[in-house]
Amino acid sequence: MQASSKPKIFGRFLSRFVEEDTSEINRELPFAALLFTILAASEVTLYESWRKLCSIDHLPTFQKEAREIVRQVEVLGYDPLTVMQKRAEKTKSKTYREFLLGYVSAVRSGGNIVNYLRSKLRSIFEIQSVAAIRSIERLGTLVEAYAVMLIVTLCSYILFIIFSSTAIFEPMRTTGTPGISTEVVCLLIFVLTPLISVVFMVFAHMERKSNLVGVKKPYQVATITAIGAIIFLASTFTTPQLKYLTAPQISPLVVTACLLAISIPAAGVYVEIARINNAAENAMPSFLRDVTEARKTGLSPEKSIIHAAKRPGYGKFFEVLALIRSQMEWGVPLRKIFGSIKRKIQTWPVLVNFLILVETIKTGGGSSLALEILTEYSEKQKDVELNKKALLRPYVILAFIWSVLIALTTTMVALTVYALTSLSLPGATPMPFFVLQEQMNLFSLGILLQCWLSGFFVGKVNEGTFAAGFKYSAMLVLTAHISLALSQSLMGGMLGLAAQG
Repeated sequence: MQASSKPKIFGRFLSRFVEEDTSEINRELPFAALLFTILAASEVTLYESWRKLCSIDHLPTFQKEAREIVRQVEVLGYDPLTVMQKRAEKTKSKTYREFLLGYVSAVRSGGNIVNYLRSKLRSIFEIQSVAAIRSIERLGTLVEAYAVMLIVTLCSYILFIIFSSTAIFEPMRTTGTPGISTEVVCLLIFVLTPLISVVFMVFAHMERKSNLVGVKKPYQVATITAIGAIIFLASTFTTPQLKYLTAPQISPLVVTACLLAISIPAAGVYVEIARINNAAENAMPSFLRDVTEARKTGLSPEKSIIHAAKRPGYGKFFEVLALIRSQMEWGVPLRKIFGSIKRKIQTWPVLVNFLILVETIKTGGGSSLALEILTEYSEKQKDVELNKKALLRPYVILAFIWSVLIALTTTMVALTVYALTSLSLPGATPMPFFVLQEQMNLFSLGILLQCWLSGFFVGKVNEGTFAAGFKYSAMLVLTAHISLALSQSLMGGMLGLAAQG
């Protein structure tokens, strides 16, 4: 993507922040249209479908929209079609506006409502697929911009190393030109660069939405371990017995251990949550297909679900299906079973599909046509998600590459400049070796912190949730620490600095 298009892309990010409501409408519209289509195939009017939406918490934007439409019809006495036309004129979403106006026109002209809704659902899905590809392109540009920011940070590190390691620029100081102090570098490493990373995370959050809802446990675990890590780090500076842990040779290892202690337990919790939810996303279309085919043979909707839940090959999702099967065999109502599912599954598309399945059976009798529509859309949605994940996966590799490069380049430049200034060159005054160690320690800590924060950016871009960042941050900070240790050891040996340490 050309550089001239990047300001436009960041302009879109800012406009999305202002029009967040529109993006939420577009995100929920396929599921709302799917519910309308399925209920219409079961001979339920669109207005009754709006009434159903009033009680569906998993589509919060359309729930508000439904309550407003129902209020204007039942309290103010307007005709439902007139209300829908007015809502179409007020909405900012072009797709939603066309959906409402098309439905009003189809009803007034006496057309086939089910055929219109199926056609519109197909169109909405195609628009969603194109929008997903555009979103990936914008995320790719955002990752590229983030990589450029890291390169600029690396250049700043190198400039400080050159300024502080030699006296070549001493005439600049004597003429009153301000130099680069350690305080300025600390501000750059520990304040400015992390702040820029946070800004990029905000942009990624606006562009990439997570399918997981109500994920709190990883953050709770990380908060507890972070408090413990902060207390430990504070004690290393205040307790004489632990003062040795702040030495330049040891402090990067201590900081790495603390960052890993924050990330690894939370990552373990997230991986367990993601395992069952990813299995549910992958298996849901197959489960719905089994239910649909069983329904076509003449089985009741309940027996079709029981039959489909017995099939093996669903992975971790089979545990949830086993619970559904046992509850249905005991005669538990479907809506109560859905409450049990919500305690096991946290991925939004699967929950909405289950909810639509329940409403289809309870309201429309679960006709094979309605189930076929639900299954068809679920299969297409799975293809879109798989394609999105495949296109975003290379950015994870890029994160590891930049972590290694930043660690290696900074170490190589610092040690090489020190070795050169140790020679008898005109205008070059060598600095004491312990000063070099302190500077290397400062840069190492900054690199470790930056790589740890990068993990959350990568987690958001790749999987849509910052909770995934605990997994990537642990891997990136470990990669950076190993790269720093190996580069310092190898370069120190090559330049004959190991003995001085």
